[in-house]
Amino acid sequence: MTRSTAADDLILGLTRVVDLPGLTAAAGAPLGADDIAAVIGEADRFCTEVLAPGWQSADREAAHYANGRVTVPAQYHATMKAWIESGWQGVAAPEAHGGQGLPHAIWTAVNELASAADMAFFLGPILTAGAIDCLDRFGTEDQKARWLPKLVTGEWPGTMNLTEPQAGSDLGAIRTRAEPLGNGRYAIHGQKIYITWGEHETTDNILHLILARLPDAPAGSRGISLFAAQRILDDGTPNALRCGGIEKKMGIHASPTCVMLFEGAEAEMVGEPGRGLNAMFAMMNAARLAVGVQGVGQGARALQLAEAYAEQRVQGGRPIAQHPDVARMLNEMRAITLAGRLLALEAAAALDRHHLLHDEAAATRLALLIPIVKSWCSDRGVDVASLGIQVHGGMGFVEDTGAAQVLRDARIAPIYEGTNGIQAIDLLVRKVAKDDGAAMRALLAEVAATPGLAAAASRLQDATATMLALQARDADAAQSLAVPYLEACGWTLGGWMLVRAAAAAPDRAPLAAFYLARLLPRATARCLEIEAAHAGMASVTAPAAA
Repeated sequence: MTRSTAADDLILGLTRVVDLPGLTAAAGAPLGADDIAAVIGEADRFCTEVLAPGWQSADREAAHYANGRVTVPAQYHATMKAWIESGWQGVAAPEAHGGQGLPHAIWTAVNELASAADMAFFLGPILTAGAIDCLDRFGTEDQKARWLPKLVTGEWPGTMNLTEPQAGSDLGAIRTRAEPLGNGRYAIHGQKIYITWGEHETTDNILHLILARLPDAPAGSRGISLFAAQRILDDGTPNALRCGGIEKKMGIHASPTCVMLFEGAEAEMVGEPGRGLNAMFAMMNAARLAVGVQGVGQGARALQLAEAYAEQRVQGGRPIAQHPDVARMLNEMRAITLAGRLLALEAAAALDRHHLLHDEAAATRLALLIPIVKSWCSDRGVDVASLGIQVHGGMGFVEDTGAAQVLRDARIAPIYEGTNGIQAIDLLVRKVAKDDGAAMRALLAEVAATPGLAAAASRLQDATATMLALQARDADAAQSLAVPYLEACGWTLGGWMLVRAAAAAPDRAPLAAFYLARLLPRATARCLEIEAAHAGMASVTAPAAA
């Protein structure tokens, strides 16, 4: 089977741009370029042959709730069985619990291929991977022994139960409570919303990770603990939890987004009392990276559809792919998708350097990149999906082509796992301002040393100084400019990745040149926006209530 363009790009990125072979060799567990190519090629085959064929029919059938029961598209039962048997769930999971122990960068590549193939299905395995990471770091040895083998195979999926009706992004406002039962167990009472794959019948059991408060917990985020509850208890009886309904959504129709009701559900604490958010947020780097990769995946799917349509659609005596404006749109889609793909791999490689080499500088770099990858890549996924519809013309607005579904599915990624506005504020306040811009200056020094990017890096250095000065003087004004600042970072770093790809593979040079000429100026525009707003605006606040 011929590999997809996405798989070829991922292999290039892993082996020659972020140098995963060198990283793993330094860690004492060498993974050669041929090994990486073989793994990615097999993942591409699985995603193409098993996940992708039914993505549109699953969307049409959708998930449903009736009489307390959640059903997902019928094909997903076979898909889940194939996923479990394939072993892909454990590709980066600990070997001690049945995983393959491969670098997170490999999982990131699998994530993109699978998200492009069927985003709605793959949301379940993404959350399971997060549960594996959390339990591996914070679970007791007994909890790991009982739960991780099932999660690593995928036999038990994992969920994240954070959000409540009154507590969206403000997790400090959650009310779900955990009452001690006196035997190391707790009874969970409360309601959670937007729980992805919270209930379904494709597996025998589900492990729910839940944020809740102990009876004596203080108010706010310091009073939140993390708990784990099985859908089915060890004695085979159902736990006291259930789905109270599923959401009717714009996209990802086949993924059940559940209201979960905990009515005295038996649970165990994971980690320390009052440290639940710390444990949950330890998963967030990987979770937010995964959401950014979903944006890349939807862009890749949109590009695949648009290229195929543009080659066979003839207007004016030639395929529309040869019409200048369609060619321009296709090149934008290609350049943006490749930039996001490589930027996500750069972040994943930083995560691996931190975990495998205990490199603290890599941890700092990762913290800086994560909000950019999550936000910029997910927003660009929406942009590319919209361009894909435009390439199709009127047929793009018709569901049969699939182009509309890609846009519908992509639109959630800028919202969940922390909205992109929150990501931008996180970048400015918690990452850039934390060390007075030192980490960002170091990153931009690397960008400036890359051919063709010195001017862009200098502009972004100036914008960084402006943002730091404004944050110190008027936090509200600075945070109103946080999104333009993150966007400037994303467009600049996207160019950095493409120039590096062109240096590694000269056949990517034309696409890199297109990006620098046609897309990198968007970073300049965002920097100019920051300068103009800084010169003329003290603050942006909501109008006072009448």
